[in-house]
Amino acid sequence: MNKQNWVIVLAEACIKTSQSRVSARLKQTDGFPSPTVINQVLKDKYPGRKDRLKALVEGVYMNRTVTCPVSDEISSDTCEENQSRPFINTNPIRVRLFKACRNGCPHSRLETTE
Repeated sequence: MNKQNWVIVLAEACIKTSQSRVSARLKQTDGFPSPTVINQVLKDKYPGRKDRLKALVEGVYMNRTVTCPVSDEISSDTCEENQSRPFINTNPIRVRLFKACRNGCPHSRLETTE
């Protein structure tokens, strides 16, 4: 499989619906990705890193999973969502996820905070 296959899948999803609907389906707790980001990626004009969007597309549209140290097998978009959530100490699982995402999980894009 081509390493840019996720961009083709993203483009096909946008053709079937729209960039706005795809954005809404992929939307994370922090508002990423916007329709503008999707448009820029499709035109190969996005100046930022694409790894986060790639994980979202692979999880939602391509059924890619990862092994989470807290939740076992989860979709890659759920992994991205867990990384973007703020710390909340009222839920023990959320506390464990927050710590795992920042302490060496191989799927995390976040810096390690030891």
